[in-house]
Amino acid sequence: MDKEYVLQVAETAKNQLLATTPMNVVLSWGVEKFIATVFKQMPALKFKVNGRLFKGFVLVALNSSDYYEVYLMDYQETKCITDRASYDEISEIIDRAIEKGTDKAEYEQFCRQQWMELLAE
Repeated sequence: MDKEYVLQVAETAKNQLLATTPMNVVLSWGVEKFIATVFKQMPALKFKVNGRLFKGFVLVALNSSDYYEVYLMDYQETKCITDRASYDEISEIIDRAIEKGTDKAEYEQFCRQQWMELLAE
């Protein structure tokens, strides 16, 4: 695969992700180092996260149908969490998988507890 194409797709995915995600959400993921790579013969953006629900790597790959596929990868497995996401959906998909979960009340309680712990220090 052409290196320039891979770099271009990864840069575009990174820019779209950062433009559609509030900075406090990105920070809650504990993001480290964005990397352009090829995954399953698709150009991809890879980055390390240290979220509440998932710690490992997130891969955002552009498939041949011009949709993003999002994978979670840790030392035990690689799991596809969606194979058909548009650029404006990947932020919410990633946040739900690594930080928020699906129980809104539970997540809000966690955030309140974290806030109280910060104020107590």
